[in-house]
Amino acid sequence: EGRAQKDALEKSIRLVEVVLEGMEPGVARDASITKLDGLKAIHNLDFSRTRRHGEDPMTPEQRAEVPPIAHPIIRIHPETKLKTIFLGDHAETIEGWDYHAGRNFLEELSSLITPQEFIYKHHWKPKQIAIWDNRCLLHRATAYDTKKEKRVMRRCTINGDQPYG
Repeated sequence: EGRAQKDALEKSIRLVEVVLEGMEPGVARDASITKLDGLKAIHNLDFSRTRRHGEDPMTPEQRAEVPPIAHPIIRIHPETKLKTIFLGDHAETIEGWDYHAGRNFLEELSSLITPQEFIYKHHWKPKQIAIWDNRCLLHRATAYDTKKEKRVMRRCTINGDQPYG
């Protein structure tokens, strides 16, 4: 399982290389990652909620509690010391870029790092639990029939390390 995950990560990185440098897959990984090093995405909870729900579900007070914040796109996992791509639905644009250029770049990058063959879709059964590391795994909620399916959702967030690249 670990080898398959590493192979999937390497393939995703090669796809990113193609976009960043217009090169053929398999060419110098570090050169392409360096292009992302130092770039910061503006993560904005209000943006992702508005985009996902088509409305503004956050009050001004809620928005003030969680203002947009810049995080490095490439971060170093504090335990494995491996470089990971830190993006998600909250990433709105690139710090210091024209808004639309940053938005388009993030959309393209996100589609490249999530090819269909690497997407795992869990089929829930009673009494199952899922745990993942947000520092190196992209995830999203999926729709379900609330009238037919019961779900108990609990979230545990461990405070500690800051994203760094």
